[in-house]
Amino acid sequence: MIDLALPRTLGLFAITAVAELLGCYLPMLWLSGKGSIWLLAPAALSLAAFVWLLSLHPAASGRVYASYGAVYIATALAWLVLVDGVTPRWNDYLGVGLALLGAGVIAAGRS
Repeated sequence: MIDLALPRTLGLFAITAVAELLGCYLPMLWLSGKGSIWLLAPAALSLAAFVWLLSLHPAASGRVYASYGAVYIATALAWLVLVDGVTPRWNDYLGVGLALLGAGVIAAGRS
């Protein structure tokens, strides 16, 4: 039988990261004068979803947050390309790789 725990966890982390990024991006649009104050309502909902999604993991919270951080960095780099229209540099990719490697070390040590 195939264990789907890792793909499920990574998918949940990716959705969680998008919720966090959106929850921070929308207020930034308003604060920079590029959007309406009404963006704060979906931003608050997005951040509430972020917290709820992060709470769905059964592992110890410190390990979850540490592992999530790496997926967040990778998702933020994708956001950089898709939303901001910025091409990542080699050091961006290296940083993501190091973060994911660190998260892999943490995940490998779980009991």
